[in-house]
Amino acid sequence: MNQAKVELREKLKKCLLSIPEQQRRQKSRKACANLLSLPHFQSASSVMMYLSLPHEVDTSEAILHAWQLGKTVAVPKISWQQRHMIPVRINSLETGFSTCASGLRNPTGGVPIPFEEIDLVVTPALGFDRQGNRLGRGGSYYDRFFANEDLRAARCGLAFVEQLLESIPVTESDMPVDFLVTDEGVMYFNNRKGD
Repeated sequence: MNQAKVELREKLKKCLLSIPEQQRRQKSRKACANLLSLPHFQSASSVMMYLSLPHEVDTSEAILHAWQLGKTVAVPKISWQQRHMIPVRINSLETGFSTCASGLRNPTGGVPIPFEEIDLVVTPALGFDRQGNRLGRGGSYYDRFFANEDLRAARCGLAFVEQLLESIPVTESDMPVDFLVTDEGVMYFNNRKGD
């Protein structure tokens, strides 16, 4: 386990927890507005969002907006035993979830969506850097998901500006994002090899 990553995770967790509730709500609204204004979001017919933990950017507004626009919304259904996640379609934010100890909501049902049908994946992380690298929670779920050959979707990070770092230590298996949306704007990266 990379010690630098472990220390960075602790630092970022503290930073996230230190953002006051009301400020977090305002910043979430701004970040979601920036996400909704993206051409990638507007043109996507199928988007994969994440179900936010209490201290992350709240995605519920963006999910509701996507439904209003007639988009298919998928969220990760996590299999803890196999250590992977599959995209499943949801039609409600109220029902059909189990919540684990960390506060993470996991769909209990939902129809799996083929990887190739997803146009945009919005991914959380504890931190992102100015090259589009992401520092997740250490389970590598999104790295393995992004490595799937059938996935052609644009990869979008969503975070508070406080989660933006100059650089993050990366390994060969770490998968970067194509752009990052924060409450202060959008950053684009050129991370696709051979596209």
